[in-house]
Parts: sequence; C-alpha cells; structure tokens
Amino acid sequence: MYKEILEKVHESGAEQINGAVELCHGLARESGWWDGVDVNAPFVIPAKLCLVHSEISEAMEGARKDLFDDHLPHRKMIEVELADAMIRIMDLAGAMQLDLGGAMVEKLLYNTQRSDHKVDNRAKNNGKKF
Repeated sequence: MYKEILEKVHESGAEQINGAVELCHGLARESGWWDGVDVNAPFVIPAKLCLVHSEISEAMEGARKDLFDDHLPHRKMIEVELADAMIRIMDLAGAMQLDLGGAMVEKLLYNTQRSDHKVDNRAKNNGKKF
C-alpha cells in the first residue's frame, strides 16, 4: 500500500521535503548561525553532525524520563527534540545543497524492495530483530 503512495508522491514529496530544507537553512542563516562559517572547512560538518546527535540524545533522555519539554511544555520532550534533530539535519542539508527530499523518497522506495526489511525474513534465524 505505502509503496504505491510513495511512487505517486515521489516528486511532490521530495519537493515538500526540500522546501522544508530551504526553510530550515534560511532561518538558520537569517539567525546568524552561518555567519563566517565555511561549510567546506574541515570540522564544520562533523560539528553540525554532533549537534544532530545531541538532539537525539536529548530525545532519548526525554523518553527515558517521560518528560515534557521546557520550551513547549504542552509537548513531550521526545517530540520536540526529534523536531530539533530534523531541523538541524535540514539546515545542514541546505548548507551542503543536498537533495535531501529526493534521497529520502528514493531510499524509502528502495527499502520496500529489501529482503531484510520483510517481516518474514526478519523473523528468521539471524534476521534483523530491530
């Protein structure tokens, strides 16, 4: 079912994701986070990836303690920190001029064909349990 949906929305889905990439990176630039930063400098990409990792760690801590977010107290911390991780990923993709939307949709389509992503194969001995 979802494969057919993916095939139908391939182009529009990629465009929507890339629109979010443009928005996240544009807001980060507008806020000065990229002032004087050369994305091609040796440690910029590793530092930005570590910031993504820190958001994921914060999401895990929120889930572990079942916390609500400090800044958006009506939302669970895991939800807000996962949003932060996505914002950071999209910002970096924008800075690197990556086609994140196209890659995401293509990867989702590819995963529908993977034998190691099929329920029966995962249940087999030495199958992916998680």
